[in-house]
Amino acid sequence: MTNNWKRPLPLRSGQKVTVLAPAGRISPAAVTAGLDGLREWGLAVETGEHLFALHHQFAGTDAQRLADLQRALDDPETAAIICARGGYGTTRIIDDLDFTAFLRQPKWLVGYSDITTLHLHLHRLGVESLHATMPLLFGRDTPFSIESLRNLLFGGEIAYRVAPHALNRPGEGSGVLVGGNLALLVSNVGTASDVDTRGKVLFLEDINEYLYSVDRMMVQLKRTGKLDGLAGLVVGHFSDSKDNDIPFGKDPHEIVADAVREYGFPVCYGFPVGHEPENWAMPCGRTVHLAVGPAGATLSSAQAV
Repeated sequence: MTNNWKRPLPLRSGQKVTVLAPAGRISPAAVTAGLDGLREWGLAVETGEHLFALHHQFAGTDAQRLADLQRALDDPETAAIICARGGYGTTRIIDDLDFTAFLRQPKWLVGYSDITTLHLHLHRLGVESLHATMPLLFGRDTPFSIESLRNLLFGGEIAYRVAPHALNRPGEGSGVLVGGNLALLVSNVGTASDVDTRGKVLFLEDINEYLYSVDRMMVQLKRTGKLDGLAGLVVGHFSDSKDNDIPFGKDPHEIVADAVREYGFPVCYGFPVGHEPENWAMPCGRTVHLAVGPAGATLSSAQAV
């Protein structure tokens, strides 16, 4: 794994971006607002050939989704690949992708949730990518969430500030940013998309998980060494968590706090990243500084500190 991440070039007005769906199925109406929003930024929007294909719950067969993504990775005119939505299915095609042309000319990859697998894979290859809102959600997410994506695509940095949280652990740390959906992070352990988290700032979020499952996944991170030597931990939304008839007894943030109790790195809870309208763009692979104190927490690009 590399310690030197390549940053794709900032977008410019008029450049082509390709919108595709490597996972769940989507309808044309669901992405109208998102595609229009990208065009308002001055971008030339092209859609994947099979963006609206249907195959059970997927946006087309594995072969169709693979073909769309491979074509975009290889296309020298595509400046950014923007995933229309998450869902499930990216892990089914990741091992068949060829990143040779992409590595010669890196381009932005945007998305979150199931797209975490792609972020992890690009992290392992040493290329920055953007964990951020997607066209499906442009009509739902807050203006700042959408603007945070535009800012990073066009060459900006981050300087986020969030309110205090009762579970926060104070401290400061700097490191390369890595993370995303907890379930996808755990499912990629031991695969060709696994990442080394040591010395990095890790962020986590998830949706629709049973509380005991959140606990089990945090134990898995601990057992596999993913919590060892972190520079910091950012805990985002854990939306729509579920419980059993016999209550688990802790909410998701308390589960995370219990799992990281023995470590000394700073921890920020309640960060606006994940499956909620407030979903701030995160530049995976970029060196950031996390500072947690009585007044709240800040997460900034190293260049902005």
